[in-house]
Amino acid sequence: MVLLIKNGTVINPGDKTMTKADVLIKDGTVAEVAPAIKEKADEVYDAKGCYVMPGFIDLHVHLRDPGLEYKEDIQTGGAAALHGGFTTIVAMPNTKPVADRPDVIDYVKHKAEAVTKVHVLQTGAVTKGQKGEELADIHGMAAAGSRTISEDGKSVMNAQLYREGMQAAAEEGLVVLAHCEDINMVHGGVMNADAKANELGFAGITNSVEDVIVARDILLAKETGVRLHLCHCSTKDSVRMVELAKEEGLPVTAEVCPHHFCMTSDDITEDDGNYKMNPPLRTKEDVEALQKGLADDIMDVIATDHAPHAASEKEQGIQKAPFGIVGLETAAALTYTALVKPGILTPMQMAEKMSYNPAKILGLDKGTVEAGSPADLTIFDPECEWVIDPAEFLSKGKNTPFGGKKVTGKVMATIVDGEIVYQEK
Repeated sequence: MVLLIKNGTVINPGDKTMTKADVLIKDGTVAEVAPAIKEKADEVYDAKGCYVMPGFIDLHVHLRDPGLEYKEDIQTGGAAALHGGFTTIVAMPNTKPVADRPDVIDYVKHKAEAVTKVHVLQTGAVTKGQKGEELADIHGMAAAGSRTISEDGKSVMNAQLYREGMQAAAEEGLVVLAHCEDINMVHGGVMNADAKANELGFAGITNSVEDVIVARDILLAKETGVRLHLCHCSTKDSVRMVELAKEEGLPVTAEVCPHHFCMTSDDITEDDGNYKMNPPLRTKEDVEALQKGLADDIMDVIATDHAPHAASEKEQGIQKAPFGIVGLETAAALTYTALVKPGILTPMQMAEKMSYNPAKILGLDKGTVEAGSPADLTIFDPECEWVIDPAEFLSKGKNTPFGGKKVTGKVMATIVDGEIVYQEK
């Protein structure tokens, strides 16, 4: 199979170049990137006016499969990923049963190969059943193909047990994906602890709930030598601690989600469960720090924390609704609209944070557009304006606070292993 992408602007984070060029793909691999390629192809895609970017890689997705398929499954989550320009996604372990042993890792791997074109990497849990009492079979899950472990949805509160899990991960070369939350400090909070929470009458979640565990986990990573990746950072002090860790040369990276760099708690004007997420929407001061952290390359990754729920669950209001929003199908547009269009990030930084950096964290030979690289690509139109409509999502989850928002930038096609697997109609 030979695919030729014509007339696009190729963004290659591998050598930080952005050039008008054609891309020739043969048998799933980029064969050539050059102006005006004349070679005959089985299929030609005209990318005029679009960026040809390395396929997006999401380090933080909830597929809800196995066990919670009424919220999402691998097939629908995969379709949502491709719709959003993602060619590789990392699935979190808080399923039923918990992904805490090799057979669950194998289940996800084999089902994904059967039902979706997106590459799915299943994360293993740190502890059995995510109960925080006994280490899971980290070595066995690594042998089954896991590249990451996480207790996502919670933190391992026993620091000694977590330290032992980090040591096992370091031995296997795994990345620890850390959800930083001191559960003992939450006290029933459902949104950020500020004037808006008081106005709406809800218990708040302070910044320190996140910050104390960020500090602890960085210190444990320093001691164990494990590669630590901090998930969905939401506070200004998280950014500062990541900066300090990098200044010390520690193997620490961090991600920010679009909702945390696009919105503040002031955007919550009524009791709407679609605004309930964990960590919660923070203050303008935090948002500005997150944006600057991304701009200064302190924060390495933009991830979604795609967390689908049934409509009936989110309709219960902020107090009773489960935490989480969907994000796979809106992340690229929100990133471009909120960060690239205003000049906070360059298009190259967008490609780095949504593809190149995640690939390097995972140890994948992806994230570039150059001869010899895997042909996982995203065609993105930076001029297309559209309105987010949850009814058009391919995910089962429609739970988003961004419904009705006008955005700029749209994924026009997604290419996996040299095949166009999603194309905008």
